[in-house]
Amino acid sequence: MATPNLPLRNIHATESIPWWPLAPGWWLLIAATILVATAVWWWRRAQAQRRARVRGYFDQELERFEAPAAQVGMMSELLRRAARLHQPQAAHLQGEEWLAVLNRGLKDRPFRDELGALILDGGFRRDVAVADRDRLRDAVERRFMRWVRNI
Repeated sequence: MATPNLPLRNIHATESIPWWPLAPGWWLLIAATILVATAVWWWRRAQAQRRARVRGYFDQELERFEAPAAQVGMMSELLRRAARLHQPQAAHLQGEEWLAVLNRGLKDRPFRDELGALILDGGFRRDVAVADRDRLRDAVERRFMRWVRNI
């Protein structure tokens, strides 16, 4: 049993734990964070380089031809190639079905009306305007890049 005359002592709080040096768990967390950040940076850099190569290929193929009609024909061919890689059954479609595949997933649905008719038969026309070719090129490049980025 306890005796009532025991001397009481003051309770002293221990010193706070210093923040330096860090505990091993913090070092592991820092190393994992650096490793993940490096991997993400490397992956994004590789993707950007790949997109640049694909865009360069797209531009190189179009620069082979000077006539706007020939460039429109090449754009159509590039879309067919990308379609074969992305959706093999879509490369054999014609007319409105082909335009529906081209418009799928694009908010502004650029391949309708003039541009749709231009992509379908522009390679066979003699009177393709440069402004129409440029508008078509923007739409084709967006579609082409969207298809090949997933490969």
